[in-house]
Amino acid sequence: MNWTFTDTWIVITGMLCAVACALPGCFLVLRRMSMMGDAISHAVLPGLAIAFMITGARESVPMFLGAVATGVFTALFTQWIHRFANVDQGAAMGVVFTTLFAIGLLLIVAAADHVDLDPGCVLYGAIETSAPVVPGEFPRAAAVLGAVVVLNLLVIALFYKELRLSSFDPALADTLGFRPGLMHYLLMTLVAITTVAAFESVGSIIVIAMLIVPAATAQLLTKRLLPMLFTASITGALAALLGHVGAITVPMWLGFQGSSTSGMMAAACGLLFALAWLFAPGEGLVTRWRKSANQAPTPPELRKDPGIPGESLH
Repeated sequence: MNWTFTDTWIVITGMLCAVACALPGCFLVLRRMSMMGDAISHAVLPGLAIAFMITGARESVPMFLGAVATGVFTALFTQWIHRFANVDQGAAMGVVFTTLFAIGLLLIVAAADHVDLDPGCVLYGAIETSAPVVPGEFPRAAAVLGAVVVLNLLVIALFYKELRLSSFDPALADTLGFRPGLMHYLLMTLVAITTVAAFESVGSIIVIAMLIVPAATAQLLTKRLLPMLFTASITGALAALLGHVGAITVPMWLGFQGSSTSGMMAAACGLLFALAWLFAPGEGLVTRWRKSANQAPTPPELRKDPGIPGESLH
């Protein structure tokens, strides 16, 4: 395995992507809204198409703003359907993101079909091409994802109490004046920004793994929010490293030429989750089995006769 500076930048970009996704992902898991990231990642396509139609160019800023606006609209419209149409939240997500995704495809075919849109990049990104080919260059994807990491950390630090309370007990948060509705839409905005920033690196499918799996792994390892945020970030960063190493080594063992780094990152996330599910100190399957095995039943001859209630023993 020949490790180059390009591999280093791929890993750095993957780690920044994983940490950026893991931070809001913890709150999605706690709020039982894991699939909202899936909805937003699929619904950004019409935002990209509309931004191109308005500007006539594929500039990064307009496309980014259009995608973020569509992502926020997805969260707003999903909540509106769930609340006012009395539709299950999961069904509301399915209605909104499939409709917007279809509209995005129609817009691209009808008005912007000359845009270079690789379906593979849409699904699993192109993190390998985001790395610089000349030493000394700083990749744009790493800069964008680094800025998103800073933004997510800043928002969570400023509204930590509000986000924590509204995630665990929205009714109490509302009683105390913490405005859980506002915190919900603030979190959805962070998810939209993070999803769009990660779109280029890991695509619309793999980003779901980066949002949810590290957070779910951390939830198995700790029941406190601050350690959960830290553990999820470390898990995601480790998965990025293992994913790229696996992408350049595992296929050779199996006789293939290569593999997708983002796909291997998602596989590494799943592997780390499986290890936590099996061996977590408190919730691990093997841990619970060992505890139950160590608690041997009391032999019948050592059991005390409880006697008859109300009867005194002489």
